[in-house]
Amino acid sequence: MNLVFDFGNTRIKAAIFNSSNTIENVFYFATQTEIYEFITNLKNIKACIIGSVTELHGDLAKRLTMIPKVHLFKNESIIPLINLYKSKNSLGSDRLAAAVGGYSFYKNQPVLTIDAGTCIKYNFTNEKNEFLGGAISPGIIMRYKALNEFTHALPLLQLNENYEKLTGNSTSESLNSGVQLGATFEVQQAIEAYLQLYPNLKVILTGGDANYLSKQLKNRFFAEPNLVLIGLNTILNCN
Repeated sequence: MNLVFDFGNTRIKAAIFNSSNTIENVFYFATQTEIYEFITNLKNIKACIIGSVTELHGDLAKRLTMIPKVHLFKNESIIPLINLYKSKNSLGSDRLAAAVGGYSFYKNQPVLTIDAGTCIKYNFTNEKNEFLGGAISPGIIMRYKALNEFTHALPLLQLNENYEKLTGNSTSESLNSGVQLGATFEVQQAIEAYLQLYPNLKVILTGGDANYLSKQLKNRFFAEPNLVLIGLNTILNCN
């Protein structure tokens, strides 16, 4: 079995994959102490990969001595895609892992993965399995925080998954409309623009805010909350 760690900007996830590359369990951690307690009970793990966009993974690799193969995902890691991104050294591991996750579902097809978390990250791979890049914009919570921090009067709100009104008739509703529907309109338009160029485009939505966005969007796509973990497992098998 494989063990996969994903250290994101907001949370830390892990998953155990069986020999059929199917997820058996997903785990969430708030601290490194929780991770260290978790790994003391591991059994029958043959290989592990650590993907991280932070420095919080620390000395985890050194503590995984019970696992025969431990791989830290880096730019030089082998992947099943042709990486044509110009600034590879600044490319987040989560973006590339999401693209590989999209590839695992749709080989030899244009795929747009949208990771709606701390940031909204668009990752595009063409039908030649070439990763070309995409776009990065502020996530929903980051937009709320920016409005609160850079103004004198606007309150700090949280995601309201039930909000759908276009015209807000209070300050809080206006913020909900501007932030949440604004993010929805952005994602919707991005998908439409890619569809104009690639009519056979496949779209996969993932990330903490994917549930809200999936209820708002009208395009044909599917949501896979564990897309980055699936991509990291695919990369582990390549290495």
